[in-house]
Amino acid sequence: MKHLIALFSLLLLVYPIFAQQPDEHVHDRYCRHYPENHIIERFAYRNDWQSPLVHDYDVKFYFLDIAVTNLNTSVNGKVTIHADVIAEDFSVFAFELVTQMTISQIVFNGQVYTTWNRQGDNVLLTVVPSLTTGDNFVAEISYGGTPPTGGFFSGVTNATSQQWDKQVTWSLSEPFNAKQWWPTKQVLTDKADSVWVFLTTPANTMAGSQGLLTQITDVGDGQLRYEWKSKYPIVYYLVSFAVSDYQEYNLYSKPEGLDGDSILIQNFIYNHPSYLPQYKSNIDVTAPMIEVFSDLYTMYPFKDEKYGHCITQLGGGMEHQTMSTMGGWSFTLVSHELGHMWFGDNVTCATWSDIWINEGFATYSTYLAHEFINDWNTAQTFIINTQNNVMSQPGGSVYIPPSEITEDNIWRIFNGRLSYDKGASILHVLRHEINDDELFFDMLRTFQTQYADTSATGEDFRLVAEQVTGMDFEYFFDQWYYGEGYPLYDFIWYMQGSELVLISTQSTSTSVTPFFDMHMDYRLNFSDNTHEIIRLHQDEKIKTFNIPVDKEVVGITVDPLNYTFEKVNSLIVGNPEERTPGFFSIYPNPANEMVSVSLPFFQSGSTQYTVFNQSGTEVASGNFEGNNYQLMISGWASGVYAVVISHGNQRSIRRLVVL
Repeated sequence: MKHLIALFSLLLLVYPIFAQQPDEHVHDRYCRHYPENHIIERFAYRNDWQSPLVHDYDVKFYFLDIAVTNLNTSVNGKVTIHADVIAEDFSVFAFELVTQMTISQIVFNGQVYTTWNRQGDNVLLTVVPSLTTGDNFVAEISYGGTPPTGGFFSGVTNATSQQWDKQVTWSLSEPFNAKQWWPTKQVLTDKADSVWVFLTTPANTMAGSQGLLTQITDVGDGQLRYEWKSKYPIVYYLVSFAVSDYQEYNLYSKPEGLDGDSILIQNFIYNHPSYLPQYKSNIDVTAPMIEVFSDLYTMYPFKDEKYGHCITQLGGGMEHQTMSTMGGWSFTLVSHELGHMWFGDNVTCATWSDIWINEGFATYSTYLAHEFINDWNTAQTFIINTQNNVMSQPGGSVYIPPSEITEDNIWRIFNGRLSYDKGASILHVLRHEINDDELFFDMLRTFQTQYADTSATGEDFRLVAEQVTGMDFEYFFDQWYYGEGYPLYDFIWYMQGSELVLISTQSTSTSVTPFFDMHMDYRLNFSDNTHEIIRLHQDEKIKTFNIPVDKEVVGITVDPLNYTFEKVNSLIVGNPEERTPGFFSIYPNPANEMVSVSLPFFQSGSTQYTVFNQSGTEVASGNFEGNNYQLMISGWASGVYAVVISHGNQRSIRRLVVL
């Protein structure tokens, strides 16, 4: 027994050397900064109770004329909504505003109303006369108050930078909290055609927002009004403001497609003599990033206005259209928020289930920024860390079933491992499957062009991918987007004359997706210190490849360029003459009901298996009667087991995880 316990301990110690990626990983969040084990706060504001009457009109224009300050979170003023009626009978004007905000009056098509109904955060105004399809209206809502505070999901937040001695107030409306600070319609597929945001603030502050700063007006009483205007379509949660004692620092980007013209990069940063010198180089990298993304994705979508940043105390960043709200200046954060201008702002996810359109693509934008601006090694470090985080847990889908977007599960939308990192990782896999960078980026550009200024789902992207490449990606999306987990591999290889024989056995980290049909790269290392990368198609769980070679292979590296993400359980050099039965693989692994044991070199004779738990106690044993054996594990306690195969005086061992 002592020997068996020692053997099991050795298995636990040496097993990680067979894994391509480790199990533990701590990864930064980008748009959402929070601990991986964040205690979820109850989220009081959601959209499943939203009045269906908000769908009776199409917003054309928002005009926010509000007073804000860097000293607190109060918001007061007027919001004007221009819209077209799309319902046959429009007798109730519905919009959203939390009950903490007080409405003083509503003017609808010139008629003043002082009474309306509230149903939760829905405001319902009966209008006379009623309207019909094709009519339009202008509604002016005068309101004010202090938005609810506490927790990450607060529409308006006030904080102080101790380092720079600045107090700052900023908005954050994603996903459902625009209604916490302004009367709005929170529907992802209804973008306003344009927006004005006029911000009246104390004269010793500056206020940033969307579009172009067309004028700064002195309105008296020590107040200035910053008048921002944008002509581009915008979804409700990207309307924003930030106010503090700022200084303005501007630079310009010159993408090739502008023929010498430039794009303004307007930055509102803390007004302190040491601030700009400390962060200037971090801010300045925005210019080449815009140039790279404009080349890879299409021209910067808001080129006639600007791109910019407002610094705040936000933990991370938020991709507010044309002026991201920032909590810092890391290369990762700056590139991620800029990537959102294409993926999230120009093309917005049509449902929160498809947040991949925003976060997966923005995370991959950081990888591309490393690849095209920094260097290959830095890019590889980023993508490996991203893949590691994905594989730190066995399951989880990039696509979010609507049932999972609930009151107590709002963080599921912004799950860093799945929406961000797995979203980016499967784009890298897709790039590898297409195997043609020109075609891959043409696909991204086509998607941007076809869905510019609108919204799209993951399925919309799949159809564009198929249209551009001529390939069928239904299987790919079933596996990587809707499915869960990742592949695990066991390899046996040996030289047989002038052929390399590679036996590849795939299992998966979860039974939800039992198999990944995929291409894999292998670097063959030859005896003369040269190497060659080959590409093989894993289209079945156990696949034997016979690869002609003109040199002796002395080693194999799996996925040498880190395009795919998988764990390698074992990579064993076999001996075809002995055909040792000790070479075996187990799949799926982890599992909870049944596993298959494959012995590609099975010989008749005495081949036994024994299974031990972590205490070294034998839990199962028997004999093998062929190349494949089914082992029932239902009823076994969850944990790690050692599976030992014995043939004569030879013995091999594998780890089995029972869920």
